[in-house]
Order: sequence, then structure tokens, then C-alpha cells
Amino acid sequence: MKPLVYLFLFTSFSLQYALAKSDPPVPMATAIAPYKWVNSPLAISNFSYSDGTTIVPVFFRQDPEGIESSFSCGFFCTPPCNQFIFSVFILSSGSVSNGRSGQSATSSNGPRIIWAANPDKPVGYNSTLELTEDGNLILKEANGNVAWSSGTTNMSVTGMNLTSSGNLILFSDENDTIWQSFDYPTDMLLIGQSLKQGQRLTATNASLATNLTRGQFYLTLAADGLFAYVVSDPPQLYFQKKINATAAIMNPQFKNNYTTTATFINGSLSIFVNFGNESLKSTEIILPFASTSQYMRLEPDGHLRLYEWDRSLWKPLGDVFDVLPDNCAYPTVCGSYGICYKGQCSCPSGTGSNVPGNDAFFQQIDNRQPNLGCERVLPISCNQTEDHQLLRLDNITYFNSPNSWITAEESCKQACLKNCSCQAATFKYIINSTNGSCYMLNEVFSLMNSPPGIMGYNSSTYIKVQVYHVSKSLWARIQTGFYHALLVVLIIMVWLVFLIAKRVKITQEDEEHLLGIAGMPNRISYEKLKRATNNFKKKLGEGGFGPVYKGQLGEAKIAVKCLLDVAHGKEEFLAEVMTIGSIHHINLVRLIGFCSEKKHRLLVYEYMSKGSLDKWIFKSKRPFSLDWKTRYKIIMDLAKGLSYLHEECRVKIAHLDIKPGNILLDDNFNAKISDFGLAKLIDRDQSHVMTKVRGTRGYLAPEWLTSQITEKADVYSFGVVVLEIVSGRKNIDQDQPEGSKNLINLLQDKIKEEKLMDIVDNQSEDLKSHENEVVEMIKLAIWCLQKESNRRPSMSQVVKVLECSMDSETSSEYESATTGTHVQVRGDFFSTSTAAHSAGTQSHTPTPPTSLAPLSTGR
Repeated sequence: MKPLVYLFLFTSFSLQYALAKSDPPVPMATAIAPYKWVNSPLAISNFSYSDGTTIVPVFFRQDPEGIESSFSCGFFCTPPCNQFIFSVFILSSGSVSNGRSGQSATSSNGPRIIWAANPDKPVGYNSTLELTEDGNLILKEANGNVAWSSGTTNMSVTGMNLTSSGNLILFSDENDTIWQSFDYPTDMLLIGQSLKQGQRLTATNASLATNLTRGQFYLTLAADGLFAYVVSDPPQLYFQKKINATAAIMNPQFKNNYTTTATFINGSLSIFVNFGNESLKSTEIILPFASTSQYMRLEPDGHLRLYEWDRSLWKPLGDVFDVLPDNCAYPTVCGSYGICYKGQCSCPSGTGSNVPGNDAFFQQIDNRQPNLGCERVLPISCNQTEDHQLLRLDNITYFNSPNSWITAEESCKQACLKNCSCQAATFKYIINSTNGSCYMLNEVFSLMNSPPGIMGYNSSTYIKVQVYHVSKSLWARIQTGFYHALLVVLIIMVWLVFLIAKRVKITQEDEEHLLGIAGMPNRISYEKLKRATNNFKKKLGEGGFGPVYKGQLGEAKIAVKCLLDVAHGKEEFLAEVMTIGSIHHINLVRLIGFCSEKKHRLLVYEYMSKGSLDKWIFKSKRPFSLDWKTRYKIIMDLAKGLSYLHEECRVKIAHLDIKPGNILLDDNFNAKISDFGLAKLIDRDQSHVMTKVRGTRGYLAPEWLTSQITEKADVYSFGVVVLEIVSGRKNIDQDQPEGSKNLINLLQDKIKEEKLMDIVDNQSEDLKSHENEVVEMIKLAIWCLQKESNRRPSMSQVVKVLECSMDSETSSEYESATTGTHVQVRGDFFSTSTAAHSAGTQSHTPTPPTSLAPLSTGR
């Protein structure tokens, strides 16, 4: 037989080459073991369709005349196409042409899956399909895990072929079929394909033949015939085609020793009875003869439809099932509890003892789509069975009643009421008969209208509903409760009106107060700022209590800060407007204007092009490392700005939120202090002010614990910022190694070790080259970080030290606030030997205290 096999393979390869012509060839239809395919995104032949599906063919069997549909097997996916199923599918003639990776198919009719190997375990790109030397067909994921196998190891398999009928087979040297995809049907049958006894066709959840999610219908072949069910507990039968008892069961040689097979042949779906090697056609469902390709598919709605290829599309020819009396007999045509009548769907309403307001028991799930079914307004409760009643629906029946029994109508009703799992009962009877057949339903699908006599019997359906009986005393209590609730609502409404009026009055007073402050900046309307910021489109960052947006007001670039939480931020808004609205300094961000309209609170500042300092000094954010000269200048600008606030204004102004995020830089890296939302005014005759804790963790001075605050709290924060500028890291950094997370604790360790340069930004060679100046700057920061506020310098002293007009000779002793140890630090704070510095200057300039203990780690 081997010569015949080789001749067959040669013919197949020749045909594929002829189809390919001069373009890269589409995949062949036969392969000899061993052979391996890779699901690569760069495959020469992969095709995409208008419905978004993509196939990477392994085999391709094309109708040579271009009339019939073509077949292919390979890797199949739906959008977003990151998981693939190895399957056999039907392709419309002309829908695949030769081409390179990513080619679009020439037909809008996408592939239709016939058989799938791994619907429950899809694979990704770079997965492989391998026909091994020992005859096993294996689908593997990219990591080598097996997703599916044919299980044909050592069964004499020598090759694989996709037949012209769409059957994927594994064959032997003798051309015997060892394994075939036709033996494993999904939701459809092709001409020549059979459904064996015990096998199923299972519908999917989608109308497309490319969705393999299991649906709620299945068709199965049993020993006594073909049966279709809707999934339930237990499954409910809606179609049956039994075998011919005379031909099969009554034949002595077949009786109790036979199997059945349902085969789709041209012109019928025939059921055969098999005994040994003999087969006898028992019954059949007549179908239209095929002029081109045909297939039948069990659809998501329970219909078994026959399709035929009509050159450009798949044309439905009809329903294989002969379900009576009409389409209303299908289980889900109108959804759960929906009643079908001449193709129209409605919800139950009826009569029943002690069942008031029948129309109120059910409602449409979606009024725009009545076919989706109905739902109970009140769900059934098994804890209140005394409130269960039956809603009677006359001339309404059900599609199925296989397990019914003969009884009286009242007995049928009582049986359902006593069984909590019973959701409805149908009763069918002949006119003038006291008894009939009763069938109880644990799950209710679609119901259908059944006019008297049409079906040969009369019928009534009883649906269980929940009824709440309200006694007179309960009704009186409900009325009393209603009046009490109404009174409470009225009181709440009056209170709300009072609160709203009070808030409006406060807002008006605030606005009048702002207008009455001399030297206030311009007031700008909200609409004008909305246009200036292009509807607040470009966000610069988050300031205190709100975001900051970039804008253009005339020729000037501006930054607009929005206070989102007006109730919480009103105090901060007033503080910021009144604080910096009337002061001006080169190292303070200029407030151009403000907006106070209804709920809108906005501040308009000059735009600082370089943004905040934090993104320039912290390693994770900065675009490049600042040199020592620039860092020194920023520290000087910050000191001058704070000195102005503390000592040169009419009243002392404590900023109380000094941190790198509130220090802004212009084009030339000139530093300016911003965000005065937490600022406090301190009269010259006040030693301190009382205020609640506010600010940013890590920059808070120790005196915040007592809430007695002076401007020296800013000096402490200044010291922290100086250390951050020198070290290039945050003062509290969880990304640092254990023991180095707190910068001030680390500084105390380095003081003990006399290695102050260890905390310096190691990414800046320029800082290392100015070691003496950097060390002196660290010592200045240490002076500012004293636990006792009266041991810290004033900001004017800091400015003098930075300008080298003050000699801060020190041999100071620092005590760690956490360890209690004493560490000696010797040296001069910015001592100078320049000619400009004279002894006369030293004689009248205040010097720091001889002991600067203890050093605080802050909060």
C-alpha cells in the first residue's frame, strides 16, 4: 500500500503548488510524520477577516472549481487575538488567497469552526503543533506544556490529512484511518459526518460559529432515538425523533443488542441501527438535497438549522427539528416566564384565589427587548411558604411534560404549593374530564398560548408567586410611621434651607472682606480663567489643597491653583490671598490675581518655567544633576525669602510648609517660595501662636507637639531642605537601606564617624570638588535643626552666614534626641579669610550659642 500513499501525497503537493502559482504557497493538506508547525505572528500565511477573526493555517483544502466552500485547519483566534484554538474550519471559496503575514481575507464571510481541539485551554503565539515520529499529534504551549493530544502514540500513524469533506484524519501506511475529527463533533455536522450513540452536539452562547462558549442546548443520540434538551436540573426535553420500533427493536437479531448512529447524508439526517457489521436505517428526517456545501448547526436559540453555500454567503434552508405547533414551542423564545403567542412575548397575568393585583407579580426584564423574559417583582421565599399563592394562566401550556402523572387539578396545585422547589405546575385535561396530567417545574422557561382544542386538550398553568398579607393593625402602624417620617423629612428640609442660607451669607461676607483689603491683587472671573487655561487642560502638579494648571493671560504665562474642597480650604484660601496679596519680594512667587465666585476658589500666580525644586534634586525625578553653584544660589534665595517674611514685613509671617515642592524655579534657577495656604501671622509683640498641627511629615519642627509655633519652625524646615539639596535625596525615603531611611538620623551617625561627606549627593562630582563649602553648609543645616527653637539662628543670621558677613565659630556639642549621646563638631560655619571680611564685622555680629544641643530628628 505504500506506493499508493506516496502517489496520493505527490498529487496533494502538486495541487497545492498549482494553486499557489508564483505567490508564496498556502499550506498543504497532508503531512508525513515527523512534522512540526509553529504558531508564529510572522507566519507567511495568516489571514484576518472583517469580523476580526484571524487564522494561521496548517492545512488548506480548496475547492478546485471555486463553487464549494473550502476547508482549513490551523490556529484560530478572535479579537484581541492573544489566545488560539487549534481547529478545523470552513472557509468560503475565495476567502483565502495567497499572501504574506497579516493579509486581509478577500471575503467578509469569516471561518466557521467544525471541530476544536482545545476550546477550554487556548494557547498563545509560539505554541507548536507536532506530529511525532511515534504517531501522536500534540499541541503544546510556548513553554512546552501539553494543551491537547490525539492519544495515538504507537498506533501506526504515519501521516495526517485534511480531506475534501473537512475531516482531519491520522492515517497509517495502509491508508487506514486511525483517528479523525469527525468522531468528536462540536455544534455542527457536515455531510458524511455521524453522531454516535451517547455523543452530543452542544450549542454555543453566540450566533457566530466562531464562539465556543458552551450554551444551554444540546442534542444527543440515545438507543431509542434523537433527543434535544435545554440545560436545567433535570434537563428539559423539547424535541425527540425516536427510532422505528418495528424495524429495530422488534427484530430478534437486534433486540437489546444494538447501537445507533445518526448520519448527515445528502438529503436527510438518518438514524441507523447497528448490529455487528450490519446497519439498518430506522428513521430519517428529510432535508433538501445539496447543490453545494451544506452543514447543520445547533444554534444558541435551540434550533438545528441547515445551511447551504450560495456563492457569496451561507443561506439558511430551514429547521431540521419539526417542533410543534410553531416557533413558540422552543424553550427560550420569550425568555423565562415569557408567554409566546404568534411570535409576540408578554408577561404572566391571571386569576387566582386571594391573589390581588395580578399584573404586579411579573415585569419585563427589559421593556425594549420582550424576548429576554420576565422576572418576579417579589422573589419566592421558602421561609414564608404561608404567603405562597398560585397565579392561574388559562389556555397557557409548556413545551415539555415528560414526567407528568394523572391526578385531579386541585391535587396538582396543592402538590406544587407544598414543594418549595416547584416554581410552576401545568395541568392538561380533556373537556368534561375531572382528571388530567400534572407536571411540576423546578425551572420555568418560555410558556406558550394554547387555544382550547388546538392541541387536542385544554391546559392551565399555575405559577407560584409571593403574596404579603397586610393586617389592619399593621396598616395602622404603617400609616403612623408614614406621618412621622413625613414630619422628620420636613424638619430636615427646613434645616437644610437654613444651612444653605447661612453658607450663602458667609460666602458673601468673605467676598466683601476680600474686596475691603487694601493692596489686594486683581479679581479675575472664573470664565476668564477657564478660557486662559483652555478649560483647565494642562495640569502642572498638585499644590496645597488643589491642582495647579498652566494658562495664558494676555501676554503673560500664569499658573492657576484651584481649591477643590472649598469648605476645608476656605481658611487656607483667605490666608494665602491676604498673606501674599499685599507683600512683594524677589524670592516670593507673585500673586497676580484671584477668583472667588460661588464655589470656585482660584489663585493666579506668575508661571515658573522650571517647576518645583523637588524634581531637580531628588534622583528619581531630576533631568540632570545641579552643580554646587546653583544649589548654593537656591539655598541663598530661600533664606532671603524667609528672612523677608520673618523680619521685614509689618507682622511676622510664618510659612509653616517649607519643602522642595513649595519652592519654585524660574528660567535662571532663581528660587521663589510659594503656597502660603498654611501661613500664620504673628504680631511683633507675640512670642508664639497656638495652632493645630499642619504641614508635611519630615519637615515639622519638634514644637508642633505643643502647638506653640514661632517663625523658628520655618528655620527647622529650612535646615531639612538644605540637607535634601546637599544629599540629593528625601529626608524620609523608604527606598533607602535599613538605617538610612531617615536622613537626620543618618546625619547623626556620620557626625559620630566624622564622615559628613558620606551624605552628599554621590552623583555630583562638582559637590565633591567643593568639599569644604559643602561641609560648612551641612553644619549650617545642623544649626537650624536644633531641638530647642531658641537655639536655632534667625533667617537673617543664616543670610549673613551665607553671604560670609558673619563668622560662626563653633565647637558645638550636639545631643541626639533619640540616643542621648553627645558628639563634638569642630570647625567654622562659613568662616572666611577674604579681605572683605573684617574683624570689625565680627565684633558686632551675633554668634550662635556655644552649645547647640540637642539635635532633633523632627516629625
